[in-house]
Amino acid sequence: MDALPVRWWADGAFTDAPASGPVHVVGVRNQPDRATARRTIRAALLDALAASAGLPPARIRLCGAPGEAPYALLDDGRRINLSISHDGDLSVAALRLDGGAVGIDLMRVADIPDWQAVARDYLGPACAAALARVPAPARAAAFARAWSGREARLKCLGQPLAEWRADEAGEARFARLAASACWPLAVPEGYVGSLALPQD
Repeated sequence: MDALPVRWWADGAFTDAPASGPVHVVGVRNQPDRATARRTIRAALLDALAASAGLPPARIRLCGAPGEAPYALLDDGRRINLSISHDGDLSVAALRLDGGAVGIDLMRVADIPDWQAVARDYLGPACAAALARVPAPARAAAFARAWSGREARLKCLGQPLAEWRADEAGEARFARLAASACWPLAVPEGYVGSLALPQD
């Protein structure tokens, strides 16, 4: 799989040179609570959008009710798809300047006592079996990677989290998820992150 061209926005500026692709990732850390994290990531996202689109922030509106996929409306008529994720003191967001779909997810690495039931119910029996083969010391990180990848793909396709189903509709849904391209994100130690885009 080709490297994903991503620009990271942190501390009020892009941290690396402009990439050829339309995907930009924003990250904020050390927020004291979830409400502050939501405000802070949205402010950083607005600043990154303004810098990327060459527009003042006043000409960009962030939209989307709780529980629905966020997006931005630029006053030149463009709609920019967004995805946001929070866990612990870290928040990340992705924006797609070309209007295409995007999904991002973040998860802290932690031991989950009932990981087998959760994996079987939400990730499917094949993933649960693969996780069972992972040595115990590495299983928490493997579970977090699998969960983060699934969530990013769901967000990319605009689908809610649902239990795995062993029927034709369930298999079709999982096939659509698997068709999304998914990349790991470079995030701070103790977290895993995934970014998903639809396959062309």
